[in-house]
Amino acid sequence: MNILYKIFRLDPNSREGIITVTSGLGIIVNFMIALLKIIIGFFASSIAIISDGVNNATDALTSILALLGAKLAEKHPDEKHPFGYGRIEYLASLSISVLILVTGYEIFTSSLDRIFHPEPLNISTWAILIIVISAAAKFFLGVYTIRMGKKADSKALEAVGLEGRNDSLISVLTLASFAVYMILHVSVDAFVGIVTSIIILKTGFEVLKDTVSEILGRPGQKELAQALYRKIRKTEGILGAADMILHNYGPDSYSGSVNIEIDHNKSIGEIYQNIHKLQLDIMHEYHVTMVFGIYAVDNDGEEIKELRKYIGNFVREQEHAKSFHALYLDKESHRLYCDIIVDYKLRDWEKLRTQFEEYISLQYPEYETDLTIETEFI
Repeated sequence: MNILYKIFRLDPNSREGIITVTSGLGIIVNFMIALLKIIIGFFASSIAIISDGVNNATDALTSILALLGAKLAEKHPDEKHPFGYGRIEYLASLSISVLILVTGYEIFTSSLDRIFHPEPLNISTWAILIIVISAAAKFFLGVYTIRMGKKADSKALEAVGLEGRNDSLISVLTLASFAVYMILHVSVDAFVGIVTSIIILKTGFEVLKDTVSEILGRPGQKELAQALYRKIRKTEGILGAADMILHNYGPDSYSGSVNIEIDHNKSIGEIYQNIHKLQLDIMHEYHVTMVFGIYAVDNDGEEIKELRKYIGNFVREQEHAKSFHALYLDKESHRLYCDIIVDYKLRDWEKLRTQFEEYISLQYPEYETDLTIETEFI
């Protein structure tokens, strides 16, 4: 592999290098295997071998799509796409899933036709040898591609690897059908083709489901969010952080917002330098363009400490409440501000709001409540 990195003059630790070299390796290996299988399958009159070969050719095309998607995603932002072209990789994954599904369907219909119009098999030592070699090659290539896809955070590359790993199972099934024919003189070749198509279709649906989730906007990476929270909360002048929202504009590009708590006795001017440095550090280290919302809180007064304890008891008693933050007591306007985070199972938010207002009024009847109920957006 190091030779390929040197030939292409790419960094083996860079995302571009990993995707380019891994995809290139997949294209070469799959085209060679596909060509051999289709030729042998034709002479052996085996729909299972031909199907397997066509599937390998599809793998080569999916590697091309993964590589093309990664290259297009690197295009510089412009007026039409100010956040860049990173999401093109998701379109590449979508195309790969459709290609996999079409391949599975074609193999299914061909195998079904062979059931009603069977042909005798012509099994050779070369056929068995090629399938054994390809099964081993596809297994290791698939596992390697999945690992590289995770390392590069490339859904397209992971999809290619997943399909490749499944191909090794398909090759084993083909060998099993040969064994049945040689021992029992019964051809189950077409039925193996059916099983092959089902495996391919299942993989295609899994890739499609995962890609659609990315496009629709599923929760961001927990590890990234936790790292950002740790960095934000240890910054001098920031007392707490919550309500992080991360928008994914590609595997390596995010924009986000987060609410931070600062001491209500401090001015923005006093903490601006720390927040500005934090914003730049997050951009350089995590590729996240972060915007900060600011809450002024009082954590020192005895009254606010008692109030925190009081509200904490309420939150713990609620089945769907997870935590609270942004607590502020405005003594001049007699208003109490608070945010409560709930899980997605809570359906009646107004009931929780009413319960909270009634609970607060028992001990703080002179205050009106301004409660914000929200879920975690990460």
